[in-house]
Amino acid sequence: MTTEKHDFLVEIGTEELPPKALRVLEQAFAGDLASGLAKAGLKHGELRSFATPRRLAVLVRRLAARQPDQKVERRGPPVNSAFDAEGLPTRAAQAFAASCKAAVEDLQRREESKGTFLYYVGVKPGAASVELLPGLVQSALDALPIPRRMHWGAGEAQFVRPVHWIAMLYGKEVVAATLLDTPSGNLTRGHRFHAPKPLRLSSPSAYERVLRDRGHVVADFAARRSLIRERVTAVADDLGGRALMSDALLDEVTALVEWPVPLAGRFEERFLALPREVLISTLEDHQRYFPVESADGSLLPCFIAVANIESRDPRKVVEGNQRVVRPRLADAAFFWEQDRKTPLAARAEGLARVTFQAKLGSLADKARRLGALAAQIAAAGGTGPGAGDPGPAARAERAAALCKCDLLTAMVGEFPELQGIMGAYYALADGEDAEVATAIREHYQPRGAGDALPQTETGTALGIADKLDTLAGIFAIGEKPSGTKDPFGLRRCAIGIVRIAIEKRLDLDLARLSSRAVALASADIERSAAAAGKPAPAVAIESIAVEVYDYVLERLRAYYLERTGETAITTEMFDAVLATRPASPLDFDARVRALSSFLTLPEAASLTAANKRVANILRKAGESAPRTVDASALRAPAERELFEAMSQRRDGVAAATARKDYAGSLALLAQLRPAVDAFFDQVMVMDEDPRLRTNRLALLAQMRELFAGAADLSRLPG
Repeated sequence: MTTEKHDFLVEIGTEELPPKALRVLEQAFAGDLASGLAKAGLKHGELRSFATPRRLAVLVRRLAARQPDQKVERRGPPVNSAFDAEGLPTRAAQAFAASCKAAVEDLQRREESKGTFLYYVGVKPGAASVELLPGLVQSALDALPIPRRMHWGAGEAQFVRPVHWIAMLYGKEVVAATLLDTPSGNLTRGHRFHAPKPLRLSSPSAYERVLRDRGHVVADFAARRSLIRERVTAVADDLGGRALMSDALLDEVTALVEWPVPLAGRFEERFLALPREVLISTLEDHQRYFPVESADGSLLPCFIAVANIESRDPRKVVEGNQRVVRPRLADAAFFWEQDRKTPLAARAEGLARVTFQAKLGSLADKARRLGALAAQIAAAGGTGPGAGDPGPAARAERAAALCKCDLLTAMVGEFPELQGIMGAYYALADGEDAEVATAIREHYQPRGAGDALPQTETGTALGIADKLDTLAGIFAIGEKPSGTKDPFGLRRCAIGIVRIAIEKRLDLDLARLSSRAVALASADIERSAAAAGKPAPAVAIESIAVEVYDYVLERLRAYYLERTGETAITTEMFDAVLATRPASPLDFDARVRALSSFLTLPEAASLTAANKRVANILRKAGESAPRTVDASALRAPAERELFEAMSQRRDGVAAATARKDYAGSLALLAQLRPAVDAFFDQVMVMDEDPRLRTNRLALLAQMRELFAGAADLSRLPG
């Protein structure tokens, strides 16, 4: 029988939604509704989502009119308690039949291992979609990731913004419901100014067309985004340049307009003397305008604003945008001139008056800690000073002393996103070493996923020091992240350290550096407590350093598991390497890549299984397993062959492991497969003879130790 199907539409009309959250809300609404339909057994075709500043909507094609019928089986009481001696149904049988809405004589009897039971077997008719849809939509709305919901009016409803209308259609019929204190209907609303009157929807499939043709609304987020990109590019071409369109700004502008109309504006050429980043930040972050650059990469005195209205006099709109941006640029120019009157180094004294964290002291304290850490990192990785070169450690200390000073400048006070960037400009203006200035800019990198890494040695050392100091300090005061809460951005710090170490091939001794960072933080914790007249909390330096080390290495899990396009690293492979406690992220990377290659060898499966078997045997043996093998007590040919094969390769494996050639180490170990297989085929480890048993356990212990140089194979499946 063919199931009736119709399109379904739900639209939630609101006041202007938060632009940076719009895409997430759209995807979550569609995803949760799709999950609800699947759980309800309602089959459907294509599912599309829509989002504009004033609406969230989902269109479901060919949605089944009702759920499929469900076969229902319920087990009742045992037959011997369901009927009395005369064969009449007892109260238990009658109650069970009544709960199933059936007669006792309609119940079946089934024999099971524990006896014969009454069973009800029937069919539950599927519910109509129009009866289920209001609840499914409400559940999807309740599940939206809204940090703080708001009330409006006198009702009890809560949502991200006040709701003004709800359209909900199944086919041509309205799905009657009241959601968020708002009754559903077949009316939508177009652009706030171009089409303020309600628009009637004849069917779900007409939704997008009605809004576009009669409502001056491009409802599809992706289509609107593409339209903005196309039109902004065309306007920039007319200006003789290229629009700078970051994905983040393009998304935000798309979330701010329903009917995009790009317009070109200009500003005074004198503002081009400002640093490029200042101009871009003013235009992008503060005004949501697209800057324009020439073919040679220099900025033009132009911008492109995307209006949300098709004005009868576009010139007035452009003038308004120019009038708004001019004072912002004038302020930036004033800050630029005033800040350079005071050398960056002269601001260092003021850092002592700015608290970094109450228990960890001031920004001056943090800068001092960074100097010590960065110098240690730079000295370990530097190439040594040349003639007249102050040396990597000295440059790192100087950069650390200056890297937070721009936080006290007027420019960064007004444009916080320029921290580090302005410090670099001011340092160069003061005649500081070029690499020191660059390090001030770079030490915040990577600022987020996909961001560039520091390129200079000094910037790299300072960047690692800054992130490690934050981790060590926050862990030392007991404020490590829990659940999804991470107010100090420690996950970002840890991922930054991981990326720098691995992608720049830096062999950091993370365990040693963590101890140093925690020790430095502990000293400032004591100093801050003494200054406040409070007893200093005890800081277990080594145990906290281990926590920091573990936390950073755990971030590697996401680093590997979320990467695509490269050799797949599984959770089991990650755990196998983690068990060896590598000293550095780079060492971890070398081990996991070697393990990945090893697992492609034909010997890998057998040796992995053998290592799991060895681990189980030794675990059961407990502390009784010795580590010294008595060669004279090896009786079976297979155990002698394994002992000799291990002895022949032990030095080679140790040498390869020492030079971190883990692939070479595992390749040598792969040669042990015949001897390992023969041992387990022919030798009884847990022999009745205590001497033989003890010696064989020692042999297995040595085998496990030999294999553990690169990874713990016993943690792999097999």
